[in-house]
Amino acid sequence: MDTPLPSSDTPPALPAQPIARVERWGVEFVLLGTAHVSRHSVDAVRALLETEHFDAVAVELCSSRAAGLRDPEQIRQMDLFRVIRDGKVGMVAASLALGAFQRRLAERFGVEPGAEMLAAMDGADARALPCWLIDREVGTTLKRAWRNVGFGERMRILGSLGASVFGGEETSEKDIEALKQGDMLEDAFGEFARDSATLFRSLIGERDRFMAASLQQQVERAPQVRRVLVVIGAGHLAGLSQMLREGEWQAQRELLELNRIPPASRWPKWIAIGMVLALFAVIAYAFFRSPALGFSTLLDWALFTAGLAALGGILAGGHPLSILVGAVVAPFKPIRILPPGAFAAMTELLLRRPRVADFEALKGDLVRWRGWWRNRVARILLLFMLVNLGALAGEYIAGIKILRAVF
Repeated sequence: MDTPLPSSDTPPALPAQPIARVERWGVEFVLLGTAHVSRHSVDAVRALLETEHFDAVAVELCSSRAAGLRDPEQIRQMDLFRVIRDGKVGMVAASLALGAFQRRLAERFGVEPGAEMLAAMDGADARALPCWLIDREVGTTLKRAWRNVGFGERMRILGSLGASVFGGEETSEKDIEALKQGDMLEDAFGEFARDSATLFRSLIGERDRFMAASLQQQVERAPQVRRVLVVIGAGHLAGLSQMLREGEWQAQRELLELNRIPPASRWPKWIAIGMVLALFAVIAYAFFRSPALGFSTLLDWALFTAGLAALGGILAGGHPLSILVGAVVAPFKPIRILPPGAFAAMTELLLRRPRVADFEALKGDLVRWRGWWRNRVARILLLFMLVNLGALAGEYIAGIKILRAVF
């Protein structure tokens, strides 16, 4: 049963903080709901650690987010060549956008994003307590959310991310405290996350289950633990409390299932391949009808795919040679291994290698439109996406023009 802190023992930092207490597996879990950019949440974490005894501290972090909080300079170690080659630009850009969303809010109040989680980890270290990282990897959460929704919802995801990063509305400290009713990922996607049952399940519901199973697994590994402070975003407080009270599962099996990435749907890929093959069959037919018509359709394909890929590179502010490489590669869709944006981005990386200052300024630059063009790291990611978008638009426009010319 959830119970508030006893009034006689409640330190000044705690009265307004959402707290729940749940007993399960012979352990008392004290769940503190926080806002990820709130001074009051930081104070609440410290107050609980100072006034109550705990055997362990659990935080709503995955290993990558925890490492980022512990060592903000680790972003310098990002291997951009590998990110581009492995097709992870979208996920990296989404993760950076989420960080930019938190930073945009936090800049107004001088609180670093995740400061309450860092306070919990530092407090555990100072007391020689084990610190459990119980959240699912953010990349896994984003991939599951992306794979589980349709094309229309994917476009809304991208729009919501852009709006959350670049939204210019003023945010009061009262509004920041209201974030205690939500979750960082949910807030970044706005009302869309609450309206879409599939997205809400991936961002919130699944993570409630994951964190409950993680806590069970940690307790099974440390039978001496009897009281645990659990620091989570307040959007998870009700769900995680209920899971701890009522959930039944086998921890290892549950974690494996929730970490599984749904396979990408194959039919869009096969449809795209089929359309390209059909289009080149049409071009071959055009050559059969008339060599002049065939050369005309082939020229349309090359000009539109190369031209719009180049336009994407120009809009991204790429180096002229990077733009040229992306444009030259774009028409060779049937035989190229990587998308044209990958070739353009790799060329940009060789010609304008990011400086230490670019990595240091990356988080701050991402919250402003101009920063994506000024920062060399961000510009490489932008170049990758805009060149690919331009080439894709060119393929559709060229296809329509070719079909009209031949039929």
